[in-house]
Amino acid sequence: MKSKSLDFRQIEWWIVTTAFLSIILFNLFGFSPSFHETSGFEIFRFVARLAIPVTLYVSFHLIHMVLIPKYEREKKPALPIIFTFLIAAASLLICAILAYNTELIHAPFPSFYLGVVGIYACYLIGAYILEQALTPPKLRDFQIYNIVRLIFIYLFTILFLIQLLSLTNPGPLVVLGMVVPGLIVLGLYYYYFVYKNREGGKVKRARWFNWGLAALILFVFLVISVENNAEEIFFLGGIPVVAFLLVIVFPLANLIFKKYDSYMGRIFTLTNQVDRGNAGMDFLRSQINPHFLFNALNTLYASSLIENADKTADGIQKLGDMMRFMLHENQLPHIPLSREIDYLRNYLDLQMLRFGSQTNLELEINIQDGSCHGDIAPMLLIPFVENAFKHGISTKEKSWIRLNLRCIAGSVHLDLVNSIHPDKPTSEKSREESGIGLENVKSRLALLYPDRHQLNIVANDSDYFVHLSVQIHS
Repeated sequence: MKSKSLDFRQIEWWIVTTAFLSIILFNLFGFSPSFHETSGFEIFRFVARLAIPVTLYVSFHLIHMVLIPKYEREKKPALPIIFTFLIAAASLLICAILAYNTELIHAPFPSFYLGVVGIYACYLIGAYILEQALTPPKLRDFQIYNIVRLIFIYLFTILFLIQLLSLTNPGPLVVLGMVVPGLIVLGLYYYYFVYKNREGGKVKRARWFNWGLAALILFVFLVISVENNAEEIFFLGGIPVVAFLLVIVFPLANLIFKKYDSYMGRIFTLTNQVDRGNAGMDFLRSQINPHFLFNALNTLYASSLIENADKTADGIQKLGDMMRFMLHENQLPHIPLSREIDYLRNYLDLQMLRFGSQTNLELEINIQDGSCHGDIAPMLLIPFVENAFKHGISTKEKSWIRLNLRCIAGSVHLDLVNSIHPDKPTSEKSREESGIGLENVKSRLALLYPDRHQLNIVANDSDYFVHLSVQIHS
């Protein structure tokens, strides 16, 4: 299964949102003043540290999540460009006023704002270059592109946090620049050296890697504490880190990886089921297509011997339409219901060439297609009608076929009644083909409309009744 491109716009939004949220939280708790003992200037400065990130984030959201997607959809650059400049000018003015009047910067123009805009512009250019260079058809799939693009997003997020260090607490940079990569490395270590070995039955090796890492961390902290002659580094640093790793990080990683394997297993199973279903559908279609064409050609041949040329030509034209239907539209997953009904009408017209002069045949056809709109899987109606003509007509006994087709409230309804002639000579092969045709359409209905169809078949000594209702695609 080939990899697909990730939804990077959403990923970018989530990462930037996380970065801004961490900035606001660290500023909120890291620079929080005592409102009873602090001057108004310090309170104003504290508010500015919160308002500037909020202003930058709102500007990012409007440009990245609203204006750029609007341009990509409509390909009309005028309004997005105008609004981008207006948003940039407004946010620049707000950041300049807040930063300069609170002495967070010492010049009227906020240089950090220019750095943020430059980083964002460079990111957009770099993302475009990566998309052109690392996506199909340049490469086989999106796997390399996805990995490189994720690393690219992370690096520019770190550059953005560095650019705002003069306004913010260094906590977000420490968390996203050191803690998060550290947790990712530990997670990868656990997955490949502990989890994989344990799942593969190599429990002893998994334990060696698990406890070996803990011992290595303790040894590093022991060496540092001895060199600095500070025992608290080992007891207050090394032991809590190892405990956090063994009690929280590794069990949580184990749970995540188990869930991941479970979901991937389900996806693999569903993919196999879909592939089998598609293969089954192709096989069913291949059984449905050919057999009627040979019967129709035999009918046209007989008709050409006893009827005039105009009638035969009309039959040949209808057969051509049906052959085109089978070669093209029958291979589609869904077709307009009107085309299925056209095919049915052509079929009935061709059968009338064969049986129209038969005096003992009572044929009632009622097709109300005025409300028949929407799409349907091809060749769902014909097998039942064909079965009625194949087994409901006798050359010696009174025979009847009554067909009623109508559409009601987004569904198509077929009612079909034909006579039954138990003593009619029918070859064993014909019986088998009829059974295969009906079984095929039942299988297709079960695959395509599992909860959106109703099929009732009732037979007695004289009648064979079929009722089919299918909810069609609007």
